[in-house]
Amino acid sequence: MKGNNWFNLLLLIVLAAGIYFIVTTVRDAVQQTAQQANAAIQPLAQANSAMQTQVAQLMNPTPTLIPDPVTYIREIRSLARLETIQYSVEKVITAEMGQGTFNFLFGDRLLFVAHGRVIAGIDMSKIQPQDLRYEGGVLYVTLPPAEVFVATLDNQKSYVYDRQTGLLTKGVYDLETLARQTAEQEILKAALEDGILTQAQINAEAFLTRFFASLGFPNTIFVK
Repeated sequence: MKGNNWFNLLLLIVLAAGIYFIVTTVRDAVQQTAQQANAAIQPLAQANSAMQTQVAQLMNPTPTLIPDPVTYIREIRSLARLETIQYSVEKVITAEMGQGTFNFLFGDRLLFVAHGRVIAGIDMSKIQPQDLRYEGGVLYVTLPPAEVFVATLDNQKSYVYDRQTGLLTKGVYDLETLARQTAEQEILKAALEDGILTQAQINAEAFLTRFFASLGFPNTIFVK
């Protein structure tokens, strides 16, 4: 009986070892197969990812901006500008082309919201010695007329609000450029019509009155 028990125990151990060996072998084979499959699939996945990236770039192209490394300085001037007023102006510009009978086929129309600024003041470099005269305790000053120094768009705030193109056209290439140019002109026109130069002259005289007083000339008269 004892001999049979030992034999049965030994048989169980051999069977358990055999089963463990088979399970281990099968598991290693499965893992190796999976690794090989992943290695085979990885180039395909990378190619697919690259293809998706290229398609995304084609559908949503990002412009590449390359500044010319060479810089040309055309002119250098000393400035003595007294800026005395600034306007912030908003204008809505409608630009359109081909708005006739077949506008639904060939038309192009956009609404451009323009934000700009206009700066005006006095160019002090234009004052000549004869423009300053001191008599009887009074300083007589002849100022040059006020002028606009800057009239430009704020590109960060300006934008195309809406654009509608015909079925058979991709739109006029430079329509937005034309809208921007018109917007700058209209912003300047609006500031001039509102009297920016008159206010710039008044502000300049008020500032220079205080400035000359600080220099020891309390009485200043501006000659027109």
